[in-house]
Amino acid sequence: PTGVGKTTTLAKIAANYVLNQKKAVGLITADTYRIAAVEQLKTYAEILGIPLSVAYTAQEIGEAVSLHSDKDIVLIDTAGRSHRNKSQFEELKTLIMASHADEVYLVLSATTSIRNCKEILNSYSFLTNYKLIFTKMDEAPVQGIILNVKYFTGKSLSYITTGQNVPDDIETADITKITKNLIGSTG
Repeated sequence: PTGVGKTTTLAKIAANYVLNQKKAVGLITADTYRIAAVEQLKTYAEILGIPLSVAYTAQEIGEAVSLHSDKDIVLIDTAGRSHRNKSQFEELKTLIMASHADEVYLVLSATTSIRNCKEILNSYSFLTNYKLIFTKMDEAPVQGIILNVKYFTGKSLSYITTGQNVPDDIETADITKITKNLIGSTG
């Protein structure tokens, strides 16, 4: 979906692989719609010293993936799509298929209402095999949405983000920690 922090989250994941795991990373952006999206990711790529490719079409996604075939991991940023704009989904489906991605992540904001989340999940139902990332945990008054979405989808939680700082404000999702935070912990 739009506005959930996909590009910043991708930069955090890339930074973790480069700085902490010493992996060779390549970045691809297909977010050529949002003003300054390419520049934002280009800045992160330059700071991290990793290559960035820009793909305007599904064919270019495949070419960019091939270009980064010497990398340990290639991360692809897609443009956000409104869950109410069905026509944009065909393009997104084509991009995902052309990437031959090993993993796909649906990035959701922890501030999204359950009603909107259900609409989003229904709209993105063309994604059959994906993992969940929740952003904006620092802005969410409660974290129940995470457990609800995990229950509704049956998908794995991968990461949560807790602020804007790259690379710091991201962590592997810990369902026990989230549950304790939700119900309160005595110890």
